[in-house]
Amino acid sequence: MFSGAKGAAVEQKAMRFLSVLLLAPALTGCVVGTVASTAVDVVTLPVRAVSAGVDAVTTSQSEADEKRGRELRKEEEGRGREARRVAERCRKGRPLSTDDCTAAYPR
Repeated sequence: MFSGAKGAAVEQKAMRFLSVLLLAPALTGCVVGTVASTAVDVVTLPVRAVSAGVDAVTTSQSEADEKRGRELRKEEEGRGREARRVAERCRKGRPLSTDDCTAAYPR
């Protein structure tokens, strides 16, 4: 179509223009999708913030049950440790005045 260096430059510019023209519809879909996604994020952000705040302040029944279970296990572990200490002192013959060696170390 065109000849010479000037012709090659014109063809190259024409090809760039056509490629941009053909890719423009694909890019606008991405931009519209991004804008719509951003709009949804902006709208839902306050709802997410409030629900996160409510979740942080309130305790569900299952969370309360789990916490109580942990407390009970910790108390039971402490009683077990103390019972082992009493049994050890009674076994060695050095009980404290508060130790009940008949229950801890039966004969």
